[in-house]
Amino acid sequence: MPLSVEDVDLFQGARGRLEAIAYRMLGSVSEAEDAVQETFLRWQGTDTGRIEVPEAWLTKVLTNVCLNQLTSARARRESYVGQWLPEPLLDGDPMLGPADTAEQRESVSYAVLTLMERLSPNERAVYVLREAFDYPHREIAGILDLTEAASQQILHRAKKHIADGRARTEIDQAAARRIVEEFLEAASSGKTEPLVRLLTSDALAIGDGGGKVPARAKAFEGALAVATFMRGLFKPGVAKRALVGGSAGIHMATANGGPAVVAVVDGRVVGVMCLEVTADGIAAFRSQVNPDKLTRATEVWAAAEHGEPLFHAF
Repeated sequence: MPLSVEDVDLFQGARGRLEAIAYRMLGSVSEAEDAVQETFLRWQGTDTGRIEVPEAWLTKVLTNVCLNQLTSARARRESYVGQWLPEPLLDGDPMLGPADTAEQRESVSYAVLTLMERLSPNERAVYVLREAFDYPHREIAGILDLTEAASQQILHRAKKHIADGRARTEIDQAAARRIVEEFLEAASSGKTEPLVRLLTSDALAIGDGGGKVPARAKAFEGALAVATFMRGLFKPGVAKRALVGGSAGIHMATANGGPAVVAVVDGRVVGVMCLEVTADGIAAFRSQVNPDKLTRATEVWAAAEHGEPLFHAF
């Protein structure tokens, strides 16, 4: 039975929330869009007049579609070339969803999205629905066919897994921006010592090239190793320019609510480096250079105003 105009409008009104849930669940724009489209097809194929609370129905269907995708995604990621990292979203992307509370902002941060890969599908679902969208445990239990007590226990485990990977407290955005500015100045100087001073002793750097762009599968660990890598990364070279199609303009930006460095060639985003900045220094660099995961970033970048790049690299 074809959907009425009211049913279509209702779904479109919920689309933004559904996309934001799916992105947090899956860490991938394309997979999130697929999950929302599958939810729409199921909405189209049901008798909507018998659904008492459409929002709850859509959330339940979407969540279960995402759970199924997570199961198959884990198998695909086992054969993924190199390190798998989430797809970054630049500031202003509506798929980032709500950011009114600290819990909502943390749930979409790049560091937490990466850590969520260690959660079970149910842990990830409960964490996202509770922390990012403030669903009560009673509703989460109904969505996942659990008891309220089980939902609370799953959330406790999920938060513990994430907390174990985030031992330091991050600092405010203004202070983080100053540190990133100092980092870029040091990185462009070609000297290792200034970089080392900005990093935590156990800093790490890791990248996702998806087998399409060279990226070391194993993380660089320790301040000196990371600083040496960063010095070489920002050093211009003919081979690097050939790889990305030109000289890349380096910009400071915000991705997933945190400080980031964006490399742009002729309006095309060729890399997003998300920095985890703490009171002790920069603790992690997570770089997305897989072109398949930068299409959305390029679209959002093209739609926004930007100043001149801080410098050109590669």
